[in-house]
Amino acid sequence: MIFLTALPLFWIMISASRGGHWGAWMPSSISAFEGTCVSIPCRFDFPDELRPAVVHGVWYFNSPYPKNYPPVVFKSRTQVVHESFQGRSRLLGDLGLRNCTLLLSNVSPELGGKYYFRGDLGGYNQYTFSEHSVLDIINTPNIVVPPEVVAGTEVEVSCMVPDNCPELRPELSWLGHEGLGEPAVLGRLREDEGTWVQVSLLHFVPTREANGHRLGCQASFPNTTLQFEGYASLDVKYPPVIVEMNSSVEAIEGSHVSLLCGADSNPPPLLTWMRDGTVLREAVAESLLLELEEVTPAEDGVYACLAENAYGQDNRTVGLSVMYAPWKPTVNGTMVAVEGETVSILCSTQSNPDPILTIFKEKQILATVIYESELQLELPAVSPEDDGEYWCVAENQYGQRATAFNLSVEFAPVLLLESHCAAARDTVQCLCVVKSNPEPSVAFELPSRNVTVNESEREFVYSERSGLVLTSILTLRGQAQAPPRVICTARNLYGAKSLELPFQGAHRLMWAKIGPVGAVVAFAILIAIVCYITQTRRKKNVTESPSFSAGDNPPVLFSSDFRISGAPEKYESKEVSTLESH
Repeated sequence: MIFLTALPLFWIMISASRGGHWGAWMPSSISAFEGTCVSIPCRFDFPDELRPAVVHGVWYFNSPYPKNYPPVVFKSRTQVVHESFQGRSRLLGDLGLRNCTLLLSNVSPELGGKYYFRGDLGGYNQYTFSEHSVLDIINTPNIVVPPEVVAGTEVEVSCMVPDNCPELRPELSWLGHEGLGEPAVLGRLREDEGTWVQVSLLHFVPTREANGHRLGCQASFPNTTLQFEGYASLDVKYPPVIVEMNSSVEAIEGSHVSLLCGADSNPPPLLTWMRDGTVLREAVAESLLLELEEVTPAEDGVYACLAENAYGQDNRTVGLSVMYAPWKPTVNGTMVAVEGETVSILCSTQSNPDPILTIFKEKQILATVIYESELQLELPAVSPEDDGEYWCVAENQYGQRATAFNLSVEFAPVLLLESHCAAARDTVQCLCVVKSNPEPSVAFELPSRNVTVNESEREFVYSERSGLVLTSILTLRGQAQAPPRVICTARNLYGAKSLELPFQGAHRLMWAKIGPVGAVVAFAILIAIVCYITQTRRKKNVTESPSFSAGDNPPVLFSSDFRISGAPEKYESKEVSTLESH
């Protein structure tokens, strides 16, 4: 609050003691409304020993030196004044009482300036005082606003106008104060240099909405048309409030995103864009734009805007959701299992929005979830049919990605029904078809001669694998008839399985038709087979058998040339191609 108190008039003067000096006092500055009057208080002094009979005085305008011929405002000896002051100036004080107060009426702007007083005591006792008063002609009241106006804190605004015209007294009223507060007229107060002012006070608690409000004060003079108005805009300081910001933003991966933050504050705030505690951009401004070029899923998240100034702060957040196609799914879990075990496989991915996840095998859907990032596949008791390639597919409206994986089911050998023996011309071929995992070892047994042939006998056995099925082929050449029995045995770490291979079609009947002679011949063939296998194994002890590339035809077992006593013919071995259809 402004406290204006009446202060005693302080006269600047020289000591009146014997041998004293000339001295004078007047306000250094004084103001008056145009068209009104002004009384410039003045007092002077001189040495007492002069004791003049009559004291005269002169007021000069803008210069204290008579030799410069300044305009005369007032002269007590002749009453001759400058034309600008004719009829507008007179002395209110009594020079004999050392009072030199001057009254100027109907003041106008050209009267504004410096006023000097010169004392004239006769003869050489004349003195122009260096002290002077500056007159300011005004047209607006003076509205005094505190240097800092803060929202929410009571403030006092004053309207002050000069009241130095004894003929016209000003009256004050406030303009545009509605909603702020009720004014209180403090009245006429004396200033520290002896001038007078009229003061009206306005108390109120400003809000942020009052910032920039135009507050006015009017000075009017009764019984005249004189009215003067002055205005001041309130500079209300207040903390930031974020008033403009994006709502949640959705953007497609690779697109351009602009995030805007605008705040209302006085003074302007420091705006800062942040994410996870990292400053991305900041500036002192009313609004700040954050530009994100070609957004990626890594930029998905919550962005914060902080606005702060010396009076407080505010912050808000906005979520950025980057939409993108699923990533290539990852697959974790059991990839090798033993028949009968439970298998659990987890397929997971990332995308926005969450994808549809599907696991399928051979175009058959095994499991699926909608708008989930993980999919669990449970196989309670796996069987050989579960072995194979699987696919995990993730898709949303922005794309599709897939990952293949293999489940290997291990189980004991199973001899399939395709296993059999067949004779064609002079060759017998036996197929042992086995399904197993891991790959089994296969052996062919001829029980009647206690002979076993396995895969290591590459001259007689050829094997090929397709998936989980292993086909082993035993080929016997130069055979008019099939041997009585052939047993196939398949073995791996989970067990063994044996099967006597059946002969297909009419070839089995052939044995019955050839009679005793055929039996003798068959017997001779078996002896030849046994002898050849025995000799071959002995040779293997010395040198290893040659290897065959995958493209070679498998070797066949054939009988040597021999003659059977009583037999009418000589049997010779002939080349027979492998039955590729098997």
